[in-house]
Amino acid sequence: MKVGISSPIVALAGKRPAWEATAGTAEVVRVARAADRLGYEFMTCPDHVAVPPGLPRGERFYDPLATFSFLAGQTERLKFLPYVLVLPFYHPLEIAKRYGTLDHLSDGRLILGLGVGNLKEEFDLLGAPFEDRGPRADDALRALRAALSGRTVSYEGPFYAFQDMVVDPHAVQSRVPLWIGGHSERALRRAVTLGDGWSPAPQSFRGPTPELMREMLDRHEPPEGFDVVLTPGERLDPVGDPDRAGEVIATAEKAGATHINLTVRHESLAHYLEQLEAFAEIALT
Repeated sequence: MKVGISSPIVALAGKRPAWEATAGTAEVVRVARAADRLGYEFMTCPDHVAVPPGLPRGERFYDPLATFSFLAGQTERLKFLPYVLVLPFYHPLEIAKRYGTLDHLSDGRLILGLGVGNLKEEFDLLGAPFEDRGPRADDALRALRAALSGRTVSYEGPFYAFQDMVVDPHAVQSRVPLWIGGHSERALRRAVTLGDGWSPAPQSFRGPTPELMREMLDRHEPPEGFDVVLTPGERLDPVGDPDRAGEVIATAEKAGATHINLTVRHESLAHYLEQLEAFAEIALT
């Protein structure tokens, strides 16, 4: 079981510890360096441009490309997972160039989390079509796969088309992992047919329970090497309750997960780093 961290600080939603509201660059760097040193697989960052005031999912969202580009120079092996990029906001070549450059500069440490999006106000603000976002996202995934890892790229589809366009630099990975977000059957079908993994929302955001995740996966035939990310429906306390942390790992395995997106209880940066150390001793040694 591989484990990544649902990064603190870079998004504020719900009841978050007070220290996160005033944290900044130095604290984000300390978190990334600790995760890198301890052997965590990835860290996350959400993708929102502008949101209505009082949005339940939060108002603070760091930009993932800027954040990860900065942290790539502060770390050595930690991977970077935008969780998730909203596909209809971008042209596939825009993602291929911008995030392909990140993959190039980080020596292949990009995982692309991608989703359809559901915040209509943000679509309207950006002038992005909302009603056909599903088929548009499917076409974008095909175009993105054609464009991510090559210098001269071509694609022809119902929404996107380009012929012999040069993308330089581009991703150094021959196949950048595409993990598809969303918790519906349609999202899982999209992941199985067009992606390399499924990263549904946590239970706190209407994501599936481990039991439902197992049932959904059993209705499909994922390809070999397909990754599944489970975000536990609780904040773990590996310092105070290490047995529970072990139980969650076992539950994730039964659910068919290959990765855990870790969230922990914490009241300060020092406490958060202590929790990362404790969970690493349980799961990553």
